[in-house]
Amino acid sequence: MDIVIERLTKKYGVQRAVDDISFRVKTGEVLGFLGPNGAGKTTTMKAITSYLVPDAGEIHVGEFSVFQNPEAVKKVIGYLPEHNPLYPEMAVIDYLRFVAELHGIDKSRIRERILEMVTVCGLEGEKHKKINELSKGYRQRVGLAQAMIHDPEVLILDEPTSGLDPNQIVEIRELIKKIGREKTVILSSHILAEVEATCDRILIISKGKIVADGTSDDLRKHAQGKEILHLTIEDADKNEVIPALQALDTVDLADLTKGTENRYEVQSRPELSSRKAVYKLCVEKGWVLTEMTPIVTKLEDIFHELTMN
Repeated sequence: MDIVIERLTKKYGVQRAVDDISFRVKTGEVLGFLGPNGAGKTTTMKAITSYLVPDAGEIHVGEFSVFQNPEAVKKVIGYLPEHNPLYPEMAVIDYLRFVAELHGIDKSRIRERILEMVTVCGLEGEKHKKINELSKGYRQRVGLAQAMIHDPEVLILDEPTSGLDPNQIVEIRELIKKIGREKTVILSSHILAEVEATCDRILIISKGKIVADGTSDDLRKHAQGKEILHLTIEDADKNEVIPALQALDTVDLADLTKGTENRYEVQSRPELSSRKAVYKLCVEKGWVLTEMTPIVTKLEDIFHELTMN
């Protein structure tokens, strides 16, 4: 079930929390939704789930319009908001039954769905405890269970691994990837490594505007522009190595790394790679190439560059 957002705008007074944004999420895709605090992520998610009404634009979840048929949209969406919608005085299993009844799940299937969510979300040892007796990590698991109990076709997850320990994060990450093969998932997180490991595509929003949209490799390529290689070449005269590297058709710039005798930095021409050419040159010259490391732009650096302007 695809999600289509067209020219979405939401204002709070004179501030545009979301400013005329458009994007699409396809069935079977996990979209990582990134942005600094106040960028418009949560507002966009709330608009998709019919939690709030935007000032302009259109949102379709499958064949349903959020504006014309919000009740139908709510039935096909599972939503984990930033702050878990939990009743702390209820036992986990009672709360999940309550949520299942709210979603109108057939009474004959409620027990089956509760047991499945308890297993999937790792709540077996906690299911009879009251929610206020649980750690933050287990409360987050209960929040995930309530979002998925009605087997929705779309999942909107706002900081789903908040408060989880590293082992729990890995488990939930694998669960989301598994779910994403069949469902449409939008995942918001401040943990960039988690987004990169979990999501098929990344969308970055800043000040209400989309500033990047693509895979992590696409974003790196766009941010970096040129391939940079770090080389270590043994048994060679630097006064011969640098001109030879510079003469390669794919190389834009070659120089000795400051403070070293045999380490070099090579910058390739835009859209080109120099790795094969460098290797062939070293073979032809009889130089010993002991290192050739491409410098990878970190997602954190891309995020910082795009959201600090």
